[in-house]
Amino acid sequence: MAALGQICIVGAFALALYAIVSSVVGVRVRSGELVASGQNAAWAVTGLITAAAVTLLVAFAVHDFSLRYVWDHSSRAMPMDLILAAFYSGQQGSLLYWAWTLSIFSAVVLWQQRRPGPHRVLMPYVIAVVMAVLGFMALLLGFVASPFEALPRPPADGVGLNPLLYDEGMRIHPPMLLAGLMSWTIPFAFAIAALAAGRLGNEWVALSRRYGMVAWVILGLGNVLGAWWAYHVLGWGGYWGWDPVENVALMPWLVGTAFIHSIQMQERRGMLKAWNLILIMVAFFLSIFGTFVVRSGILASVHAFALSAIGPYFLTFLTLAIVGSLALFFWRLPHLRSDNQLDSLLSREASFLINNLLFLGVTFAIFWGTIYPLVAEALADQKVSVGPPYFKQVAGPLLGGVILLMGIGPLMPWRRASRDHLMNSFMLPVTGAVVGLAVLAVLGVRDPFAVLGFGLCLFVLGTVLQEFIRGALARHRATGENYVLALGSLIRRNKRRYGGYIVHVAMLLIGAGAVGSQVYQQQTQATLAPGQSVTLGAYTITAHGIANNQLPGVNVTDGVLSVNGQDLRPQKQVFDNFPQQPSTKVGLRSTPFEDLYVVLAGWDGDGPNAKVSLAVFINPLVSWIWAGGVLLLLGTLVTMWPAAVPARERVTAPLPRGAVGVTS
Repeated sequence: MAALGQICIVGAFALALYAIVSSVVGVRVRSGELVASGQNAAWAVTGLITAAAVTLLVAFAVHDFSLRYVWDHSSRAMPMDLILAAFYSGQQGSLLYWAWTLSIFSAVVLWQQRRPGPHRVLMPYVIAVVMAVLGFMALLLGFVASPFEALPRPPADGVGLNPLLYDEGMRIHPPMLLAGLMSWTIPFAFAIAALAAGRLGNEWVALSRRYGMVAWVILGLGNVLGAWWAYHVLGWGGYWGWDPVENVALMPWLVGTAFIHSIQMQERRGMLKAWNLILIMVAFFLSIFGTFVVRSGILASVHAFALSAIGPYFLTFLTLAIVGSLALFFWRLPHLRSDNQLDSLLSREASFLINNLLFLGVTFAIFWGTIYPLVAEALADQKVSVGPPYFKQVAGPLLGGVILLMGIGPLMPWRRASRDHLMNSFMLPVTGAVVGLAVLAVLGVRDPFAVLGFGLCLFVLGTVLQEFIRGALARHRATGENYVLALGSLIRRNKRRYGGYIVHVAMLLIGAGAVGSQVYQQQTQATLAPGQSVTLGAYTITAHGIANNQLPGVNVTDGVLSVNGQDLRPQKQVFDNFPQQPSTKVGLRSTPFEDLYVVLAGWDGDGPNAKVSLAVFINPLVSWIWAGGVLLLLGTLVTMWPAAVPARERVTAPLPRGAVGVTS
């Protein structure tokens, strides 16, 4: 298996280099045969990387501990689903997964763009860019960090996974996040192809938008799933700690969001052509930077791997990508002038531009806070850390501005807004937000941060509801459809617009959930003997000792509790292979409006007579964040759903009188 996997990786590296040369030379000398040969080589790279990935999966499935990577990340005591998930649990395997998903994505693009059309002139350059990225990954996997390194003497059993990875989140969060980071390669490749080919109109934008939306939703869901995993595994009562690895996964998503909004100005008004190219480049650079941070171990994080030798390789590749991309950009810059200028600050164009600046401001604030410890150590030899207070104080107001523009932008007309239009568009949402805040004040919402956050969310919700209601009423009057059918037809006929509104509602749910859980979280700690209770909010928690359960490879200790008379059992798990690192299984009681979150922090004694130490939290509105993630996916699917193709019908017209038929 070691030899087979290594041969596939090295072969993929060689073919990726050939595909780059063949594609670029072929398009420059106008040789269709060379271009086709480069495309065939790209298909072969997908096949070889797939073969390498399948080889490693099979090695995990059959417990082939002759491979160091298999031995280091699995054991015979693990269930099969976790054994297969261990494929991407370590550095080498995650790099192989990254390359594998990119190769599959590139094959999908090749298949979708196989037909003749104006986009065909871009495809050789697209292939060259994607193969350059895959060639770099194959270089790492083949010669620097191989998952197919063999052990001289195969052990009888493996080390197994880190205890934090024995969880349902392991099956979906890492592959989603890695795929999200990888996916920005494709729209970046189209942007570079447009620069190289000199096709700087809207062709590359139309192609990149769909692939950018795919990358955006995958990475967005990866971030939400990461927050969900941290929430129920780490046992600290929160879901987002502004950890460096969390930050580097968020940054390309923020820039990608700016890109998805900004390209509408190029499509509609021929504006921001150079800006859009820069945005997609930055999104790609940040995705590589994020992969570099996690894999190099250069920044301390609970999520990062140990310090490794691949860091300089990633840094070199990132530097070459930045220098090469900017060289192409400045070469073509004279041809990237906008067709139109900004007519008024009261316009949709201005809203989009300010929206972009806020997104980039948030991204820069997060980037600086993330790398500042490195800068301080390099320049002043000081060990410093940047914690959540910095990110909340700096990024929070900027994100509030983003939410405000989510409501303003869609209601603004293109070019210029009149006073009557502003009054007609904003009167109802503003009034609704004021009324909503009055109701919240009666319910006890008085904190300034909560009032501002909920007020912004209510305003944007009002704008979205207004757009749906007005559109459905107009269609009802025009067609006579009932209101439900009119609403469905409205969405179906303008998926991009109304799917975007659904995405906005998803972001409002996530924002409201974050505000509620940050401002109104309650917590307490208690050590309880059997029969003793602690009360927090509307919950009374009574202790009944502990219960031990020895499972294969792990000892599970349950805190036996009752909450308002109902059973709840937070856990600690101690794995045989990592006895010094117990993992937490939080006790959760969720409702649509709040979570009861109980952590078994420790115990003294055994069985029903043991004392238990608990950390108890009430987290309002946290479930809204997970609901927002689901709605985010739904809205994106609506936006991207292909339009129905009209059915073709054969119509036979009668021959005119006196016509002569022709037979053969």
